[in-house]
Amino acid sequence: MNLVNPAYAGVDSITVVSSTLRKQWTGIANAPETQAISFGTSLGKKLGFGMTVINDQTFIEKQTFVSLDFSYKLKMSETADVYFGIKAGGSSYNVNTLGLETYNVQSDPALAAISTFNPNVGVGALYKEGPMYVSLSIPRLLNTKKATNDAGYASVATDSPHIFLSGGYDVPLDGELSTFILKPSAMLRYVSGAPLSLDLTAMLQIDKTFELGGMYRTDKAYAAMATVVISKRLVFGFAYEMSARPELARARNTNEMLLQFRF
Repeated sequence: MNLVNPAYAGVDSITVVSSTLRKQWTGIANAPETQAISFGTSLGKKLGFGMTVINDQTFIEKQTFVSLDFSYKLKMSETADVYFGIKAGGSSYNVNTLGLETYNVQSDPALAAISTFNPNVGVGALYKEGPMYVSLSIPRLLNTKKATNDAGYASVATDSPHIFLSGGYDVPLDGELSTFILKPSAMLRYVSGAPLSLDLTAMLQIDKTFELGGMYRTDKAYAAMATVVISKRLVFGFAYEMSARPELARARNTNEMLLQFRF
C-alpha cells in the first residue's frame, strides 16, 4: 500500500519488502507492463521509513518513478492510531522512437526521442482502529509532462494528480468457521477529466495461511485473487483480471503476481 500511500511505511512496526509484476491485456502486443518494489520499516515507536520503485512500460514509452517514504504515528487511543506520510522523489520518462516502423526511406526528424525527469512529492494519511482502516492519499501532487498523440501528431501532455481513498474491515466468523476471516475492502480513484473508478474487493482468509477472493471494478472489470503464506516470512499472491467491455474482447486477461517478504 505504500506504493500509493507513504503513511504505510513502517506501519504496525513491521519490516516488509514487496514486489509486484503486472502484465495487462495479454492479447495485445506491447501492452502495458508494470514492475514495482516497495520497502517499509519502523524507526522507533513513531517514525517509519520506506522506498518505492515503479516501472511502467507501454510500447515505446517507459517511465520509472523512485521515491522515499516517511511516516509519523500519532496514537489516538489504546486501539486507534493515525499515520501521516510524505513521499519525495521523481520520475524519469522516455520515449524510444527507434521502436517505430515508418514507410520513409530516410528517418523522420520529427521522430526524435524524448527523455525528461520530473521531481514530485506526495502525501497520505492512514487511520487504523482494531480490524478497521481508512486510507487517503495523493502519491504525486505535482503535474508531470509526457508525450501524447494529438490527431496523429506527437505533443506534450500533463499528468494530473490522482486521489486514492480506501477502507476495509476484517470480520472474524463464528462457530465452525472460526478459522475464517472475511476481509471486505474498497478503493476509490479520482483524477480530473476521467470517470471515478471504484474497486470492491472481498477476500476470505483461511487459517491465516491462505486467502481467496474477488474484485469488481466499476469500469466493468473483474478479478479472481489468491495469496498463500509459504512460510512465516514469505507470501505469494496472484490475480487474474478480466474485462467485460466489448472493445477489450481481444485484449484477453491481465495477470499480476505478488511476492512479499517480512522480516
